[in-house]
Amino acid sequence: MWLAPMTAEPGMALAYGVFIAGAVQLAFQLPFLAKIHAVPRPSWRPAHDGVRRVGKLMLPAIFGSSVAQVNVLLGGIIASMLGVGKVSLLYYSDRLMEFPLGLFGIALATVTLPYLSRQAATDSMRAFSDTIDWSMKLTVLIAAPAAIGLIILAEPLMATIFYGGVFTESDVRLAGLSLQAFAFGLVGFSFVKILAPAYFAREDTKTPVRIGLIALGVNLVLSVALAYALTRIEYEGTHAGLALATSVAAILNAWLLHRGLVADGVIEHPDGWAIFLVRVAIAVVVMVVSLEYLNRPLDWWLPASTWERATWLLVIVTAAAVAYFATLYIAGIRFRQLRHRSG
Repeated sequence: MWLAPMTAEPGMALAYGVFIAGAVQLAFQLPFLAKIHAVPRPSWRPAHDGVRRVGKLMLPAIFGSSVAQVNVLLGGIIASMLGVGKVSLLYYSDRLMEFPLGLFGIALATVTLPYLSRQAATDSMRAFSDTIDWSMKLTVLIAAPAAIGLIILAEPLMATIFYGGVFTESDVRLAGLSLQAFAFGLVGFSFVKILAPAYFAREDTKTPVRIGLIALGVNLVLSVALAYALTRIEYEGTHAGLALATSVAAILNAWLLHRGLVADGVIEHPDGWAIFLVRVAIAVVVMVVSLEYLNRPLDWWLPASTWERATWLLVIVTAAAVAYFATLYIAGIRFRQLRHRSG
């Protein structure tokens, strides 16, 4: 009986750690809000027109912007039927995919939403379109190389961060497969984060929900189909099929959101996107060459010490980043040209 509380302690410690970190994150912002006299003073007024309006818009907005998380949850439920450990493999790979998404995609969406809301309120639709276009370009610049990097370095990342203890060589390989599948949709996940707010800023919460339901349905069908097909051929990476289905659904979600904005005349992309994408593609190719040259087989990563793995991974990532941004510069992309002008 004494084993039960002991085995629960690590999980509780992690839960407490997340709670405390959230509290610290909230408290950290208060001095800066006080400096600009913007510390919120909560008051209970549920009948206020503004509260009712926000409440009416909030629920569909939550679903519309969280379809990817719902799809991951759905994948986890299906994975629980595929065998022991599949849910954990998806969780580990999803955590690594969420890192660049949270670091950049969500941060960019947070920054652009106030601009979009103000521009929509003042009918500055040209500036509104420019803000979305600017966000999409920044997303491509960061998310595209991040996705390729995750695909190439999936196993080294898993080996460096998780390998050891009960996390075996087989787990490294299998978690690497699902990370690659999730990374395939990273640009789509990121685009959803910046395109959905373009609807919310115009107080259109129904369209993202409708599109989200379509993506959810596609994800469900693909997940079941891939899980069944991969199980039939006795492929051990059945969970990777669920991750791939989630990525495809994210790409579809982003495409439908973008198509709707273009059809409504909300987005009008200026000339130059084609040459921009060509330049980014060239830089990504150079980055891939550097990654392939510096990367080592899994047989090297597993026996290496944690310090050796972490050091060499840092060298690879740094060299690839330098190669990528240097090539962008040579190709003619200047970040000062991408500075946002709010209009």
